[in-house]
Amino acid sequence: MAFTGKYELESQENYEEFLEATGLSNAKTDHKVLTEVVQNGNDFSWTQSIPNWSWSNKFTVGQECELETMTGAKFTAPVNMEDGKLSIQFPDYHLTAYIEDSKLVMTCVTREKGVTFTRTSKRI
Repeated sequence: MAFTGKYELESQENYEEFLEATGLSNAKTDHKVLTEVVQNGNDFSWTQSIPNWSWSNKFTVGQECELETMTGAKFTAPVNMEDGKLSIQFPDYHLTAYIEDSKLVMTCVTREKGVTFTRTSKRI
């Protein structure tokens, strides 16, 4: 499917500002984040990792799903897809993810301060 693949961080904008706005400044890393996505129809498995840490969620587009934040807090939110873009409202930010030119583009906009963080990862 369109999202399935392994991706390595290529570039990011407003990374530190995003971490600060979401209270995750201590999560800053200089490692290249690896993202692995498995898509089977509307079912997704999404894992991000760096050495000694990983974060995973499984969800189904069009359904309310139990998800986990980067800090391990569980929450429930609907997962939507429109025009090939995944959309999930996390507690502190809104995530949009899509494929553009074989690259995974993720944009997070914080709720309180409106900081926009964009991460682009190349398929490996």
